[in-house]
Amino acid sequence: MKGMVLEKVGAPLRLVDLPDPAPGPEQILIRVLACGVCRTDLHVVDGDLALPKLPLVPGHQIVGVVAARGARVEGLREGDRVGVPWLGRTCGVCSYCRRGRENLCGEARFTGYQIDGGFAELAVADSTYCFPLPGAYDHTEAAPLLCAGLIGYRSLVKTGDARALGLYGFGAAAHIVAQVARHQGREVYAFTRPGDAEAQAFARSLDAVWAGGSDEKPPVPLDAAILFAPVGALVPSALRAVARGGRVVCAGIHMSDIPSFPYEILWEEREIVSVANLTRNDALEFLPLAAEIPVRTRVRAYTLEEANDALRDLREGRLEGAAVLRIG
Repeated sequence: MKGMVLEKVGAPLRLVDLPDPAPGPEQILIRVLACGVCRTDLHVVDGDLALPKLPLVPGHQIVGVVAARGARVEGLREGDRVGVPWLGRTCGVCSYCRRGRENLCGEARFTGYQIDGGFAELAVADSTYCFPLPGAYDHTEAAPLLCAGLIGYRSLVKTGDARALGLYGFGAAAHIVAQVARHQGREVYAFTRPGDAEAQAFARSLDAVWAGGSDEKPPVPLDAAILFAPVGALVPSALRAVARGGRVVCAGIHMSDIPSFPYEILWEEREIVSVANLTRNDALEFLPLAAEIPVRTRVRAYTLEEANDALRDLREGRLEGAAVLRIG
């Protein structure tokens, strides 16, 4: 098979011929049709996340069909379309796994980081962490639901019943979360890079009641804010924007250092919380909900060979919505 491989952190991916993988007893072999390109992929490639498996096939928003299955796989058949997310394997027996919090398992392994991912024609995945996809989406449209959608949904749940919701960084995750939030009757306030008129217009096209730069104050106090931008300096800004009792949710797997800030902007029972990975229950709740709303993903498609172009466009903020590699 052909795959885009990270051989050295910080280096461009290289298109190479690889041996076709074979599934283990509890795995499936997937013929990849599309794979989303996520900011976490950037963190892996750029070295923000330490010690990736090398050489590595990145990519953790995999859409494909089952080509073969291991002897102990149940519930999936050859030809079924499935999605594979970031969380690729857990121990299944620790206290976190037993309580449905497998996202915090100390033995967790991650797709496109410690397990070869979907920037290739074939991939293997633990069948326990593969999910059926709503038929309403084509392959490229479905891919962003598997990380931008799932992590965004988990972050949204963390905001409780917040009505006035701020979204810092209006990219792949935020454009999905905004649609879910509006479906739930919330008001969306979108924060973009200062002066990014296109991103602000994109947010307003998705019914954001206000859109401005991350250096601006919203017109009303927020009940909660979600930070998708991996910029620690935005945490104090968001704290200043939320009302008493408000919550700031940090959604990224990596963020630059949070600068010191005066206690007075945290006081009055404001909170800062983080979101780590996802659970199977998140997928079982969100994927049907996305089809019911329906959430419409905005994607820019690239070929497998253009994976470095997709990563560059994401790094430089030149995307509206999500980047997806079209492989099948």
